Amino acid sequence: MSTLPHCPKCNSGFTYEDAGVYICPECAHEWSTQSVVTTEPAEKVYRDSAGNVLQDGDTVTVIKDLKLKGSAGVVKMGTKVKNIRLVDSDHDIDCKIDGFGAMSLKSEFVRKV
Repeated sequence: MSTLPHCPKCNSGFTYEDAGVYICPECAHEWSTQSVVTTEPAEKVYRDSAGNVLQDGDTVTVIKDLKLKGSAGVVKMGTKVKNIRLVDSDHDIDCKIDGFGAMSLKSEFVRKV
């Protein structure tokens, strides 16, 4: 089953094809089937606070004191974090910090070393 593109004018998903033309029944917009360009989603680029591109296995430094939820501990500014792993979630980085264990960090609070 092929999926038809959404209407470029109103973003409706109820489009249909008729004689080489896509038609939107909600706003009556018509466009050519040749004008539709299929693009693959771009791979997400993770950047640190300075704009440097991060990759799996990089070493980063924490740029500000980070309070830990559910604990009285604080990850101090300047703490080095080795061998990070990038993930696609709310927090971009999974890592292990000595003295704290496994945790997730946001890329905006680290700087690449």
